[in-house]
Amino acid sequence: MNRFEEKTIGRKSIYEGKIISLRVEDVELPDGKTAQRELVDHPGAVAIIAITDDEKILLVEQYRKALKRSLIEIPAGKIEKGENPDVTALRELEEETGYRAKQFSYLQSFATSPGFANEIIHLYIAKDLFKIEHPAKGDEDEFIHLMECTMAEADEMMADGRIFDAKTAFAILYAKKLLKN
Repeated sequence: MNRFEEKTIGRKSIYEGKIISLRVEDVELPDGKTAQRELVDHPGAVAIIAITDDEKILLVEQYRKALKRSLIEIPAGKIEKGENPDVTALRELEEETGYRAKQFSYLQSFATSPGFANEIIHLYIAKDLFKIEHPAKGDEDEFIHLMECTMAEADEMMADGRIFDAKTAFAILYAKKLLKN
């Protein structure tokens, strides 16, 4: 048992949505006092560092309603119920970029917002990319623009705020390290 563990003593479901659910838990703290935690359940997601033969990375631009702006991100998507993250990653790469990869491997997983959500993103790398003539269709409510950029261009986009989300910034830093080796 973790010495900082918070024991759940009560739970109330607030919302059950298509992607997330929200609950409030009453917890007993390590010092015996109680507190409430507002928690988001998320099925998890994948993200892909897709690197072209000339060492550019594939990025997608899309509007994010929660932030009321467009962001430039690495290809990514939600894991469907019962779906293996490896399958999700291959599907999302094809749907969002129109590419498949001859070299495709898992890198690592990380939490996005552990203070209130259990979302885990599984990060993959895709190399030896090839374009597909008839790629799988993406979500009908998803509008994206595919782009390629160098690492220097990605750094510039992080500096000026066009790349603003943590998964993409993390992935770009990871990719820079991989490309040096």
